Amino acid sequence: MGTIISKLIFFLSGWTKDDNQNIPPEVQRCVIIASPHTSNWDLVYARAAFYLMGIPLRFTIKKEWLRPPFGWLVKAMGGLGIDRSPKQPGEPRKSMTEAMIELFDEHQTLAMMVTPEGTRSLRTEWKTGFYHVAVGAGVPIALGYLDYKRKHAGVGPIIHPSGDMDADLRKIMAFYKDIAPKHPEKFAIDQRYA
Repeated sequence: MGTIISKLIFFLSGWTKDDNQNIPPEVQRCVIIASPHTSNWDLVYARAAFYLMGIPLRFTIKKEWLRPPFGWLVKAMGGLGIDRSPKQPGEPRKSMTEAMIELFDEHQTLAMMVTPEGTRSLRTEWKTGFYHVAVGAGVPIALGYLDYKRKHAGVGPIIHPSGDMDADLRKIMAFYKDIAPKHPEKFAIDQRYA
């Protein structure tokens, strides 16, 4: 059902997925950056593209969103509940990074989408939790993109964290600097790594 709806969305809107890509097997278990993120439409096109590429995309959301009446829809779209509560009374609350790493421990196949800009507004510094999640879970980072100028969606390079965060983030920013967002005035790569 998701594939049929995704094909319809792409047909009606004029979008295409990048057919020149060879999606490597490690994309079945990775952190996928979804960028640029300047519009609510980004989730619609990204979700459709990943359906069409056969990538088992999931995204994190507060566990409360998985309850009725909308829980079935959120789950069907790939929503994965985050529970940051302590395992034992008196323990500190888990960080978002720790909770996301635990999800990789619990799932054999998990392509977790994150939006490191953290907002649809202009932000010149990205949140780097996605990098720490990838390192902690021992998984690569796939560079998912939506290029509104060409109306192309796809996955660019796969980055295997080297431990040199500065060098790895510079590679990531070099890729995204030429991707056209829906609202260019709301997008910037992380200037610390430009």
